[in-house]
Amino acid sequence: MDPNTDNLALAMLVVLGTAKLLAEVFEQLKQPSIVGEILAGVLIGPSVLNWVSPNPTMNTLAELGVMFLLFRVGLEVKPQELFRVGRDALAVAVLGVVVPFLMGWGVMWLWGESQIESVFVATALVATSIGITAQVLASRRILDHRASRVILAAAIIDDVLGFIVLSAVSGLASEKIRVTELILTGALAIGFTYVVANWGSRTVRRMFPRIQHGLRAGEVEFNLAIVGLFALAVVASYAGVAAIVGAFLAGMVLSESLHGHVQHLFRGLSEFLTPFFLVGIGLHLDLKPFANGSTLALTLVILVVAIVSKIAGAGLGATRMGWKDAFRVGTGMVPRGEVGMVVAQIGLSLKVISHEVFGVVVLVAALTTMIGPAILSLAFRNVDARQPEVNA
Repeated sequence: MDPNTDNLALAMLVVLGTAKLLAEVFEQLKQPSIVGEILAGVLIGPSVLNWVSPNPTMNTLAELGVMFLLFRVGLEVKPQELFRVGRDALAVAVLGVVVPFLMGWGVMWLWGESQIESVFVATALVATSIGITAQVLASRRILDHRASRVILAAAIIDDVLGFIVLSAVSGLASEKIRVTELILTGALAIGFTYVVANWGSRTVRRMFPRIQHGLRAGEVEFNLAIVGLFALAVVASYAGVAAIVGAFLAGMVLSESLHGHVQHLFRGLSEFLTPFFLVGIGLHLDLKPFANGSTLALTLVILVVAIVSKIAGAGLGATRMGWKDAFRVGTGMVPRGEVGMVVAQIGLSLKVISHEVFGVVVLVAALTTMIGPAILSLAFRNVDARQPEVNA
């Protein structure tokens, strides 16, 4: 029986039950629980037991999961804290894009792949999955550490830069590059992010109580926050930024306006929905193409490049903070997650990458997502929860 098509409740039971079970196992082993939840997707997915496979319902739940995860993380971040690390975050984001792109393109070219395939793989290595890293930092309760704030700010900038690179590469593949459109889209994305992060919190603090005062139906504060979450997610997507970045910014601007019990409601929602996002990454992993030795070898090479290039590139941008924090920042930018998979899917739909290269990119995205949290936990092993900031 396929739980996807026969019974939604059964599918949700299988996904949530397996995810929470393996998360608990990994916690008991003192390993990141997030890795257990991703492996749960591999276990119940097409690669192993084939109980659940990717489908529109699971994909929708996964999208909701990552949006509520980023919103919850945003609730724990103050806008001024991100602006304080803006200079470091910009350097981290730029070098964290340039170094992986050049290394990825160079390795694929030396491997003998076509120019356009090399460029698409390089583009997939540019992206950083803010959802994965945010979950690790939130679970360890170290979001207020300076390195954590640099990671979050850099991941947002990385998203904007990654979108511009992807647009340019997609245009190159379809021979329709519009430079003016790229510049305008990039400017709009940067402007939207800056305006919301800089003035959003102050505006909400003034307007929120007035709007709330005249409403009576249900949990008014919670309902307004939900509307705000999806409103900023929609505006972000139209501005050329990922919807999840809009969700993060919504949480950030509401962080000083929501009462404690409302924040607890959102934590509960996030706890319920986030496993669908993490399990979904494992569900998309197909191991069949890797029976070929050459494909497996290329995967291992690209995996090493994916990890080393982000640690080196993003870490180099954070050297002003000291080598320990630079390493922490670099490891925080390693996971590619769903973003790398989206790039691979676009390349396949444009018929510019082969199914083998598509499989390589998807597997590398999944493996960096599983390996990244372990490296990140190691980098932050001597950092206490809620450690006060130093060198601010």
